[in-house]
Amino acid sequence: MQLSDAAMFARQRVADVRDDPEARSRSLCHLYDDGEFRSRRLPFRRAATAFLRWQVQRGLLHPPTDPHPGSPWWRAVNEQLLRDGWESRALAEGFAGTPSSPSVELSTRFVAEPTATNWYRAHNSSIVAGYLANHALAHQESRTERFFMNLVLLRVLYAHALVAAPRLALGWLSPVAPLLGDPRLGMTGLFLSISRILPDRYPLSDDVETYIDNEHGFGRLLDIGIITPRVHQLYAWSATDLDQPALRTLLCDDVPVYAWPADDSAPWHPTPTRAARTARRLIAPRPEYGIG
Repeated sequence: MQLSDAAMFARQRVADVRDDPEARSRSLCHLYDDGEFRSRRLPFRRAATAFLRWQVQRGLLHPPTDPHPGSPWWRAVNEQLLRDGWESRALAEGFAGTPSSPSVELSTRFVAEPTATNWYRAHNSSIVAGYLANHALAHQESRTERFFMNLVLLRVLYAHALVAAPRLALGWLSPVAPLLGDPRLGMTGLFLSISRILPDRYPLSDDVETYIDNEHGFGRLLDIGIITPRVHQLYAWSATDLDQPALRTLLCDDVPVYAWPADDSAPWHPTPTRAARTARRLIAPRPEYGIG
């Protein structure tokens, strides 16, 4: 495949930081700054860096030559996000080419119109593209790591829905959904929640049930009480909104199945807390809440 100037520029920017996690962080920050660009400074940098800092702190992005190597899968997914961001910025600066993928197209829309909804579309489309492109690497990870890959995906899709499809996300409480999903709050909170139960190390021990048992009340309420009852609507809506139809294949019945066997369903159905049961009853999804 012959790459455009914008795509080549993006690949080179990623190659320059590939084996330096802190340089990856700086590269992501530069995407949102206006020092290098004629185009505007972009909002929501804190939201983007929340995801990356979580990866850096766990050691997921360490190079293969490090005494404690990182995850080939997480490194590849992070590179997808950086490549898409740099290509969209290059296109906005007048580099030759057109968006090389649907995820780059959504990134260019965010650069042109940097709203919260467009930020989620750009970010999550790149993340989903990274998941889909690196399925083989995902299977090399531990069962626990693969569980959290699915959990991360589940939660970032839901955070997007809070802003862009509030009735789907919270039913009759939809008026407060955009505030809860504001990228500056929602993304940071999602990864803070996961960080509270995961050690700052990679790889994880292969005992996912231990981590699930340690999940605090908010996480259990969110996952079991709110997201799981509407997971089919969430994946279907996200696949369409992100222009990633293959996303639909990552759910079987109500089990997320990215590099995960559908018959290993127990970790996705822990005993709900009283708060989770209440949430299921009070804000149960309805067919008419599929959009908007």
